[in-house]
Amino acid sequence: MIKVLIADDHAIVRKGLRQIVKEQAAYMEVDEAVDGQEVLEKIRDEPWDVLVLDISMPKRSGLDILQEVKHSKPNLPVLILSVHPEEQYAIRVLKAGAAGYMNKDCALDELVRAIQKVVDGGKYVSPTLAEKLAFELSGQNGKSPHEVLSDREYSVLLMIGIGKSVSEIANELALSVKTVSTYRSRVLEKLALKSNAELIRYVIDNQLT
Repeated sequence: MIKVLIADDHAIVRKGLRQIVKEQAAYMEVDEAVDGQEVLEKIRDEPWDVLVLDISMPKRSGLDILQEVKHSKPNLPVLILSVHPEEQYAIRVLKAGAAGYMNKDCALDELVRAIQKVVDGGKYVSPTLAEKLAFELSGQNGKSPHEVLSDREYSVLLMIGIGKSVSEIANELALSVKTVSTYRSRVLEKLALKSNAELIRYVIDNQLT
């Protein structure tokens, strides 16, 4: 029996993913977590074979949770599931220790296969992402400026890029407005930009939305 923990803050998504696994893999036992705190409590109290983690979690981002999971349970494979396109997060989460990254649009057909692959010790990526990773490893793909941002700075960049205010970002990330403003300033400095309008243009031009 393979024990699968699915973490997503949307009940309908958890129910749908659980149904997919139930229909396609009777040998998998599935449980759910609604936020980062519950994820950390469950992996502390029970043994799991794989964690399927949504990157957009309330209060604490999936990146934060991933880092803590890899610190406390380094051998637990984590499959990141996201609505965001690969260009936004895939390489970043793989470098942070995730065993795979898949878009929710692909979950219906690919979820069970992806779970089985990472449980068996492999990595799950799409063919497009595999090609991009190959270019990076061969040194043929120069780094974009946003790739030097920290995970938190990158999250703030993306949120500003879709028009969220500093106060909205602070509330979503459970940070102070002052802290978010500091991250914003660092992003502007690292990207050599001067305003939110330029940040939004950068996100659009680099297809990060």
